Amino acid sequence: MLNYDPLACLPSSEELPDSDDTPVDNELQDLIPGLLKALLAMAWPERMDWFFGVDMGIYYDPDLPAIVPDGFLSLGVERFYDENLRPSYVLWEEKKLPILALEVVSKTYRGEYSTKKAEYGRLGILYYVVYNPFRRRKPRLEVYKLVNNVYELHDGNPVWLPEIGLGIGIERGTYLGIPREWMYWYNQQGQRFLTPEEDKKLAQQEAQQAKQEAQLAQRRTQLLAERLRSLGIDPDSLT
Repeated sequence: MLNYDPLACLPSSEELPDSDDTPVDNELQDLIPGLLKALLAMAWPERMDWFFGVDMGIYYDPDLPAIVPDGFLSLGVERFYDENLRPSYVLWEEKKLPILALEVVSKTYRGEYSTKKAEYGRLGILYYVVYNPFRRRKPRLEVYKLVNNVYELHDGNPVWLPEIGLGIGIERGTYLGIPREWMYWYNQQGQRFLTPEEDKKLAQQEAQQAKQEAQLAQRRTQLLAERLRSLGIDPDSLT
């Protein structure tokens, strides 16, 4: 009897476009997901069971075009396939639905509060995060959780995501030399993870402080030795 494998008839990730080729009209649509991805690599340096896609197509039906969030997170999947990385995210290969989808709103709405939200809900993505940097009176960050097939808005900044084990929120900081409001991951105590450049700067400051403390300790030792010699005591005889 011939064994039939339905997956063998479906296109692979290598055969499908990696995005919808729609150019971003706001640089933040690339930078904010890129920062979140970089922070995850620092927060989870030993974990290899996660993937964060940036402007990458998610294929969920071979007869339909991909959906392309600005960013998305999947857990329980391989972080890397090989050195060529993923060309796209294909559900019939990955067998894991993303747990979070992110949209960064530009000056031109692209359905972030309507069609995209409904599409992610139908797909079953647990968390939907929308960041609108142009809002003044309404919250710029909205975090929704899918409850009984309906997205419910969660208040707070940051918002703790227990299924991920991290919080997500916004505050001012510096990334790529740009001081502004950015989106970050947070630990359970509400402390945000530092950007790569902030982490490097902190390490440099700590190294400089340690050097200054060592120099101060050395100077104190020298002064004590001079004081002992003035009293006729050889400091070397005390060691």
